[in-house]
Amino acid sequence: MNFPIRNATQREEKQMKSIRTLGTLAVTAAAAIGLGASTASAADPTGDYAVFKRCPYANLNVTQCVYSDTNGGAIKLGNSNVPIPSSKHLILQGGIKQDGPTSTWYNAVGAPTLVAPPLDVPGGLVSMVSSNWFFGPLLDAFNWAISSFNGVTATAELVGPVKFSTANVLFASGVGVELPLRVKLDNPFLGSDCYIGSAGSPVTLKLTTGTTTQAPVLTGNPGTLSFNPDFSVTTTSGVSLVDSAFTAPAATGCGSTFIDRPLVTFAVNSKIGLPATAGQSKAVMNGLARIGNAASVRTSAGL
Repeated sequence: MNFPIRNATQREEKQMKSIRTLGTLAVTAAAAIGLGASTASAADPTGDYAVFKRCPYANLNVTQCVYSDTNGGAIKLGNSNVPIPSSKHLILQGGIKQDGPTSTWYNAVGAPTLVAPPLDVPGGLVSMVSSNWFFGPLLDAFNWAISSFNGVTATAELVGPVKFSTANVLFASGVGVELPLRVKLDNPFLGSDCYIGSAGSPVTLKLTTGTTTQAPVLTGNPGTLSFNPDFSVTTTSGVSLVDSAFTAPAATGCGSTFIDRPLVTFAVNSKIGLPATAGQSKAVMNGLARIGNAASVRTSAGL
């Protein structure tokens, strides 16, 4: 009587073992399929949506993709005015989650959120450094620099979260774009760590397409609107964003050696007039902006 019971138990154990094996295989196969789906890369957006390829559109929280191209205007910090020529393009790219009047910014994917080329500073070192404080070898080094490498470039670098309001940009009301920046000054005489602003003390532009309240009063322009056929991309050409109320902190880290750095930094701040209070600096950024429906961008990318 015991033998049939043992045989039945053995058969059941074999059946359960087979079921467990099949289950393991099924889970492994499902995991492999899931892994393949998660690692498969979507194609870049095409057509009207191609400019949004760095937008984090795969994030379902993102409702709009933003691409802004500045190729005109100027940024003035204290006494130094740096033009933005038409040949240079400052690109701001990313996405936003729009919740009524408020929005949350999402940085670009696979590229910098702010792509800013070096801009030439008119006059170079002569316009950026007061040599009245130099003597001996440092004065000789400065004179050699201006005769050999006088050119200075200024490059804006993003050091904090961007704020972007589609409504404020389109309707010239309040702050449309907020950019916390530091500006790197490049020339061999200035060394590799010469900056105006930092993450802790940035040059914060609060740009508007409307009119500033701080003297000198500047008036921006929301530009001219146009749309693609299904109204999923809005293009504003002739946009002008302005700000005259930001402050500019003192430059830091200027000089090619630790020995001359304090004096060179002082000479830079003395010449440019830094730190600068509100009203002593201004920014005018001209160009175009495109805002795309993120769901349409996702569809274009095959998501």
